[in-house]
Amino acid sequence: DQFPRLCPPQSITAGFFYPTARLARGGYRTVKHQQPVFIHPNSALFALQPRWVLYHELVCTSKEFMRQVLEIDSAWLLEVAPHYYQAKELEDGSGRKMPRKAGKAR
Repeated sequence: DQFPRLCPPQSITAGFFYPTARLARGGYRTVKHQQPVFIHPNSALFALQPRWVLYHELVCTSKEFMRQVLEIDSAWLLEVAPHYYQAKELEDGSGRKMPRKAGKAR
């Protein structure tokens, strides 16, 4: 078996590495284009605000909302898509101060 065995969230990240966002002040920003996006209020992750997310679709109403959101680890992106992401883009910034509860889904 020459392919590494990945846990389910990593497997999903391998297939859908493009639609990702990181927590920023006032919401999220997509990783590649720095577009402001928000977790949809109906999402189970809405109140948790994980640092890194992968989403399936954007719904544009009053804001651009991410739907079908999954918390990911930023290291997975470099692992599964080194041809697309650079390490500098994926710096976690976990040492930076964030509001209480923000980025603490894990």
